[in-house]
Amino acid sequence: MFTEGPTVADMSSSPVTESVAAHPGGTRRAVVAWGLWDWGSAAFNAVVTTFVFTVYLTGERFGPSGEVEAQLGWALAAAGVLVAILAPVTGQRSDTSGRRKLWLAVNTYVVVALTAAMAFVAPDPSFLWLGLFLVAAGNVFFEFAGVNYNAMLSQVSTPRSIGRVSGFGWGMGYLGGIVLLLIVYLGFIQGLFGIPDVDGWPVRLAMLASAAWFGIFALPVLFAVPEYRGAGLRREKVGFFASYARLGRDIARLWRESRHTVWFLLASAVFRDGLAGVFTFGGVIAASVFGFSPGDVILFAIAANVVAGISTIAVGALDDRLGPKPVIVTALIGLLVSGMLVFLLHDGGQIVFWTAGLALCLFVGPAQSASRTFLARIIPPGREGEVFGLYATTGRAVSFLAPTLFAVFISIFGAPYFGILGIMVVLAAGLLLLLPVRARQDVLT
Repeated sequence: MFTEGPTVADMSSSPVTESVAAHPGGTRRAVVAWGLWDWGSAAFNAVVTTFVFTVYLTGERFGPSGEVEAQLGWALAAAGVLVAILAPVTGQRSDTSGRRKLWLAVNTYVVVALTAAMAFVAPDPSFLWLGLFLVAAGNVFFEFAGVNYNAMLSQVSTPRSIGRVSGFGWGMGYLGGIVLLLIVYLGFIQGLFGIPDVDGWPVRLAMLASAAWFGIFALPVLFAVPEYRGAGLRREKVGFFASYARLGRDIARLWRESRHTVWFLLASAVFRDGLAGVFTFGGVIAASVFGFSPGDVILFAIAANVVAGISTIAVGALDDRLGPKPVIVTALIGLLVSGMLVFLLHDGGQIVFWTAGLALCLFVGPAQSASRTFLARIIPPGREGEVFGLYATTGRAVSFLAPTLFAVFISIFGAPYFGILGIMVVLAAGLLLLLPVRARQDVLT
């Protein structure tokens, strides 16, 4: 069904891997600095968008239940459209300008500033639109930062280490989320720091702490990894709108000369949306189907990050050894088996979710990390920002799949646990789209 991943010998002569090997940033110091950005980014991923600020923003003090959730959804949908339109061109322009690290810094610290500004969102309906704007704008600039951050993977790794380095970064993100969630939950939410629970101050001050967390841990990569000076600089600089014409020509060329790269972008967009659905709706399933309390959900979230972080770091070595495609396929199969166990044994009590749910988390991180290395191994030199911009765009383009099917299955069958099947359908579709994609691909020059 699928070919074996490229060996080191297979990769050593390709233009891509020659470019990877040529970068001077692939030192232990640079790798740790690069991974610390992921560690710090948990401030936005875990605290702002998943477990704390969006939960606060959709609370009853901001408006009627159902209405505020819908408004949050529309705000994030608008952010997704902007990312889909702008990410490939901003990535392309950072490649050609030789200012990849500069734009990583600019976008990162815009996110830091927006996160800090969330401290002004008081628990009153009049502040809802401010909160929605800050979350949506933060998502846009976080995605832009992620394009440049992912593009730096080839600068801090070699052909022999790219899988381990990518896994290390993802794992650091999960582990950073654990530490920060514990600080926020115990210190701010549970009152260990003595903050009075009035006017939303525990959450609002937690946003300041989260902004500081991201700002501090984003600094090392800006000092330890040199600015990109590569093949992309040989491309003529063009205006902003002319960049779209160039992008169209590049995609057409990519389709002609490296068609499997385009197919991988499509397949990964689908299964990455399923992976996002596992974490997005995991807490909902835990509470509504298995009777978890809010405290139990947070404890499970912390345990899930531990499991995902450790497995992602550990499996990175297999990525280098076997190639990324076998890792992704195995992870998706593991997710489907674990998810079906959660569905079929839904009446078995909390022990089912603690075991099968954590088993799901074993496979999420490796699939995410190997997806990034699959693409990083085949990108033409100097085109990393542009192609990772397409990676962000394709992911956003289908980001409605998991939420839609989750809701559709619940609506049809009338029980929350049927939403699990919706997520499983998305993961299965992504797996089927991935299987024909060749692991060793033609390289576009």
